[in-house]
Amino acid sequence: MWNDALALCKSADQLPNYNQLSALLTSSKKTEERVWLNEVSSVPLQQSLRHLAMAYKNFFDSHKGKRKGGKVGAPKFKKKTNSQTAEFAKSGFSLKGTQVYLTKIGMVSPIMSRELPSEPSSVTVIKDCPHRYFLSFVVDVEPQDLEPINPSIGIDLGLKTLATLSDGTQVKSPDYSKLEGKIRKFQRRLARQEKDSKRRQKTRIQIAKLHNQVRDTRKDFLHKLSTKIINENQLIILEDLNVSGRVKNRRLARAISFQGWREFRVFCQAKCDKFSREFRVISRWEPTSQVCSKCDYRWGKLDLKVRTITCLNCGTTHDRDENAAKNIKKVGIGHCHDSKRTQRGRKTSSVADPKEASKITALLER
Repeated sequence: MWNDALALCKSADQLPNYNQLSALLTSSKKTEERVWLNEVSSVPLQQSLRHLAMAYKNFFDSHKGKRKGGKVGAPKFKKKTNSQTAEFAKSGFSLKGTQVYLTKIGMVSPIMSRELPSEPSSVTVIKDCPHRYFLSFVVDVEPQDLEPINPSIGIDLGLKTLATLSDGTQVKSPDYSKLEGKIRKFQRRLARQEKDSKRRQKTRIQIAKLHNQVRDTRKDFLHKLSTKIINENQLIILEDLNVSGRVKNRRLARAISFQGWREFRVFCQAKCDKFSREFRVISRWEPTSQVCSKCDYRWGKLDLKVRTITCLNCGTTHDRDENAAKNIKKVGIGHCHDSKRTQRGRKTSSVADPKEASKITALLER
């Protein structure tokens, strides 16, 4: 139904509204090619048309500057091999104990991950690429009122260590190397197999299962980490990383994608809104790795291979990531290292050789 409506929108001189798309649904059911649409509930079909109308609205609002965030592309046709969804509104489903009744499908007995806190307003049936089925309920949840332990925390994100906190805690992400090796093995096999063959279809599903395993592991880990940080701290401060620009580096793109920096930031921001916490993001041009977190002495930009730094002014030895996390916290609560540079939006200084003290800058002028 999505593809038929999208084809109509692309061929029309003027974009049709939802009522005109609904008329398309009624007429499609009377044709021989789409007569099977009468066998399924009309609720998910109508919901797909609403989603298409909302997708076009987001597309136009994005290009007109009315919508926050990055640019949203135009709606695209969907494939059978991709994940598919069917949304049932209140009139299309009902709960009977542990079972769920879906209109024109019947009773479904899902394995519930938790008890529903309230009466659901809608349910979405999701089929992912490896042919797994899920039920996603929309419910109202009352947020828990938890008292934070610490007033604020700064977080520095990295590759080898996912998150380094300003209190010295280092959190490493799960090891995806074995799954990554299996994915590469099956992808090489997929490239040699004939298109539209049964063996290629089998290999494609195996690759999709491995990708889902990586995604589920990462999502579970990031949810637990973000929840722990939100519960213990009132103010969470992160650095605005240019993730979309960094993944263009072909040497680091896979490693950055496996870490899930952007996903972690989204989780933290959403949970801060839910639990009445404060969330701040500092500028990416702040020299957090170039300044001593103890005395504010600035030694300049260092090579990424340098992981431990000894301050020339106070003699304190810092771990690079921990020092950056402490500086992120200081900048986030109001202490700016270089406000002029941040306002100009320019890049940081050139690399300074640690052996040559003459190239290392002096104390910052307040």
